[in-house]
This record gives sequence, structure tokens and C-alpha cells, in this order.
Amino acid sequence: MDNSMKENLPIFIRIADGVKEHILMGDIKEGEQLPSTPQLAKEQNINVATVNRAYNLLITDGIAYKKRGIGIFIADGAVDKLIEERRKTFKENYIAAALREGKLLRYSVGDLQKIVSEVYQEENE
Repeated sequence: MDNSMKENLPIFIRIADGVKEHILMGDIKEGEQLPSTPQLAKEQNINVATVNRAYNLLITDGIAYKKRGIGIFIADGAVDKLIEERRKTFKENYIAAALREGKLLRYSVGDLQKIVSEVYQEENE
């Protein structure tokens, strides 16, 4: 999702998505405690209720869990869960769309495989 689309999302979703991104990048590890609600609200200059909504979304999604009186922690298996979700979204939003466009442009499967290999190689040089 590009930044212009993200700007249209509610702040609590952007906060939750940011946490998910940091988990996938390895900046936040499974079992690690997230910043307290007031701390993150102050850092982001947002309302505490907004942070609560973001954290509750992460809990509902099984990415985080609450230790009563202690804080919010990243759940075991969060990385695998996020990778699975992102792979599904990647397939649906990017691969399927690219294949539809390739079909319109009369690319064969072989042509598309070659293009993917070339782009992959260029991106990893």
C-alpha cells in the first residue's frame, strides 16, 4: 500500500500497521513489550484512546497480548502470522493484478516468468 492510501486510514490502524511492519522488519521481537499507551501517545502526539484502539486491534488479530497490570507484549508466532497474512495480500493485490495486466498485454506465462526473474535479479543486485 502506498503512502497516499495509508494517509486515508484511521490513525489507530496506521499505528497498528506500523507495529506490524516493525515486527516483520525484526525491530520488535516476539515476547517483547510494546511502549506503554501513554508513552506511545506522547511520542506520536496522539490521544491515549487512539493508542488503546491500535493495541486492541493487535490483540484481536492475535499479534499481541495483554499482561494485566504489566503491559502489551508481542505474541509468540506473530511473525509467522504476519507473513501468512502479507503473502495472501501480496498474491491477491499484486500478483493477480500483474497477471491480469500481463494477459491484456498478451504476455505468455514464460514471458511473465522471465520478467519476474529479471526484476528480482535487478532488485537484489
